[in-house]
Amino acid sequence: MNGSFGFVLCLIAIVMCAGIIKTYMKQRRPEPRSDDELVETLEKVDALEERIQVLERIVTESRHDLKREIDSL
Repeated sequence: MNGSFGFVLCLIAIVMCAGIIKTYMKQRRPEPRSDDELVETLEKVDALEERIQVLERIVTESRHDLKREIDSL
């Protein structure tokens, strides 16, 4: 009788711990973003990449070209 009671208590403890761990893991994972947010973020990243490419080109060009590029902006 005593052995089966201990077995049942162990099973209950395991099930409860599994539920707690499952809940913890679910809360730890961030919610997926909506498609609109993702598209907007990707558009911002693309725009920033273009700006960085322009700045890199301006910095690597000669001094004369730099003045002309700044004046054209």
